[in-house]
Amino acid sequence: MAEITAAAVKDLRERTGLPMMDCKKALQESGGNPEKAVEILRKAGAKTMEKRAGRATSSGRVAIYFDADKGVGSIVDLRCESAPVAANEEFIQLANDLAAQLAIGPGAATPDELLDQPSPSNPSQTLRRQFDDLNNRIREVFKLEKIARIDGPCGGYAHHNGASAVILHYEGGTPELAKDICMHVAAMRPKALGVDDLDPAVVAKEREIQSEIARKEGKPEKIIEKMVEGRLRNFYAEQCLTEQPFVKDDSQTVGKVANAGGMKLVRFIHWELGKE
Repeated sequence: MAEITAAAVKDLRERTGLPMMDCKKALQESGGNPEKAVEILRKAGAKTMEKRAGRATSSGRVAIYFDADKGVGSIVDLRCESAPVAANEEFIQLANDLAAQLAIGPGAATPDELLDQPSPSNPSQTLRRQFDDLNNRIREVFKLEKIARIDGPCGGYAHHNGASAVILHYEGGTPELAKDICMHVAAMRPKALGVDDLDPAVVAKEREIQSEIARKEGKPEKIIEKMVEGRLRNFYAEQCLTEQPFVKDDSQTVGKVANAGGMKLVRFIHWELGKE
């Protein structure tokens, strides 16, 4: 067996970030070949993570990337098991790299397709290698939960801890207004862009509920329909972005603020950890 020097173990430790004893064992198994040792460590890490695959991934980061001039934006939901890992600088870099590549690269239909693309922070390696190497060091379950890309002028906002983020597709207006509207979305959590975008079944159910409430109040049938339509306006103001009072000026709706700024709101995506 080749002699395994302390310097060789130290070099492998610095390269992989793994414990000294794991590095020494891998070097011994590889006959002192550092490249083979790296592969041995990766395979060992993969086996370990297979055993932990069923663990809950309730922490993580929602990361965004947008460039209004290039007309592109993206959002990714990267999960892990614990809050300390979600705040790890390399984990944050991984989430940001995933979002950047999804936006500026050729696009991807699935998380697996995205992971096989180059990493923006290190084009010599794939995002999957970056993902796996970090996963191997941290030894928590990672999961790229979902991804989405928008082709068009975008603005965005991400909460400082990565628990919530918004990407907005718009036309006209300014990046500053787009950011303000994204922050509004993060705070007020609208379910749809406008009334026409709401699920008709949800609207029908709310209409039914309000009609029954009016009947129990003893209102005549002939006025119930008008009453319900009036009450639905409050429902729309809760559910629809364009109908909500703007958080920075509640005397106006978001729709009116956007119109006044020459902005057309096309679509938004708002993801929060732990919520569908």
